[in-house]
Amino acid sequence: MRLYRQFERLRYGAAAAAMAAALALGATHADADGTLRIAMTAADVPTTTGMPNNGYEGMRFLGYPIFEGLVLWDLSSADTLADIKPGLATSWTQSKEDPTKWTFTLRQGVTFHDGSPFNADAAIWNLERYYNTDSEQFEAQGSAITRARNPNVKAYKKIDDYTLEITTDRPLSYFPYLLVYMLYSSPAAWEAAGKDWAEFAKAPSGTGPFEITDFKPRVSVTLDKNASYWDKDRIPKLDRIILYPMPEATTRLAALRSGQVDWIEVPPPDAIPSLKSAGYDIVTNSYPHAWPWVLDVSPDSPFSDVKVRQAANYCINRDDMVTLLNGIAEPSVGFFKQGTSKFGNPKNAYTFDPEKAKALLKEAGYGPDKPVNAKVMISTSGSGQMLPLPMNEFLQQTLAECNINIEFEVVEWGTMLVGFRAEPTDTPSLGADAMNISLVTSDISQMARWFWSGNFTPNGSNWGHWKNEEYDRILGEIQTSSLDEIDAKVARLNEIVVDEAPWLWIVHDLNPRAMSKNVKGFVSAQSWFQDFTPVTLE
Repeated sequence: MRLYRQFERLRYGAAAAAMAAALALGATHADADGTLRIAMTAADVPTTTGMPNNGYEGMRFLGYPIFEGLVLWDLSSADTLADIKPGLATSWTQSKEDPTKWTFTLRQGVTFHDGSPFNADAAIWNLERYYNTDSEQFEAQGSAITRARNPNVKAYKKIDDYTLEITTDRPLSYFPYLLVYMLYSSPAAWEAAGKDWAEFAKAPSGTGPFEITDFKPRVSVTLDKNASYWDKDRIPKLDRIILYPMPEATTRLAALRSGQVDWIEVPPPDAIPSLKSAGYDIVTNSYPHAWPWVLDVSPDSPFSDVKVRQAANYCINRDDMVTLLNGIAEPSVGFFKQGTSKFGNPKNAYTFDPEKAKALLKEAGYGPDKPVNAKVMISTSGSGQMLPLPMNEFLQQTLAECNINIEFEVVEWGTMLVGFRAEPTDTPSLGADAMNISLVTSDISQMARWFWSGNFTPNGSNWGHWKNEEYDRILGEIQTSSLDEIDAKVARLNEIVVDEAPWLWIVHDLNPRAMSKNVKGFVSAQSWFQDFTPVTLE
């Protein structure tokens, strides 16, 4: 494939460097009892201050295993979509008199890895770190990530040592679902690090079941078992996890086959049959994931016209894309998966129909003599990005059949995340008319995050600046309802985004991993995140 070959030399250099690092470190730990070695898709070790970068892969590996929030995901089952559970808070209530106020009862007896207590003071200190730019502990990167995921925190205060009140900027029935993305670090450890986040990152301290004991940028990070973890049922069975950043799929594959790692994220699809034949386990599961193009709908973008957006959706051969991926994805034609109660009954049922696509484009004023020309920002790898170079070249070729000409702005994952937090017309977006960025579809809070006009970037995560009055009105009704009363309204929201097509709906990932036979006890949760505490090595 042309785009794939275009970056062959770059990929080879990155692969060689990553493999050299894996070989050097793997030799040290390959025979260590209870040490699980994992190759990530990230190009670098995610940051270790307690709010990791590298998207949700950063949260999966350098977030929840080490740091925790007031609310956590329940990752104990592979059979149902993961839901939330109490974390550093044992319970929470929304005020009936003022539904913008939430009271959290904090868990007692929890300590950070450095031995200091988690309490309301520690919680307030972290909230100040994220939401008060004038605070001594303010951390720009952690704040940007947190505010993008949870922009609705207005105020907070300590009620007593183990009671915390948080006020939102408007009533939000789904507010607890936003709190899973706000993690807590040790104020005492930051003080001991000279009040310097860069120094804190070398010896970070959270409350989770693992703690970071060794950190080598671009090479590896080591997590050791926290034998004093507060949840005695989830004290890790492993002694240690070593994480290696390996953005190139073939590099991860070679590391697994050579025994340098025990587990790889996103194996190359064409290698799956041979891996199975060689005795490796290929683990997949449905999970709340979308692999779309997020479209800029501002006036100067070709995607400002809904007919162009719909036409693009009718010019995607999703079945062939799944074949290209050897079955590790499923077609996507909306935010939620088709056939579920949340999908509803949209007017548009997107199939591969180039003639319908061309007819829509003709109505919008485009054709062979005046094609749609658009630039799409894509990454070389990253969290949930699957195999972005060959996948996007496939889309480029398919869309060209419908008179939609696509050029790519290829960047590293971190660069894309910066652009995705900016306005679509700002410099970090690099003139892109769309971004291919994999996104979470777990619950109503994520629908609000990506599509609500109140969440336009840079204050929220609606990068495309799409706005629909009916959508905003129904979302407002949901925000003031109880969560058990909203199913029909959520389905209507999905119908709107399918028909209005603020995204190019492409595929849902199936979360593939390949691991050696000696890895036991792993439960592939229907989530972007996973629990490593039950995993063992035999």
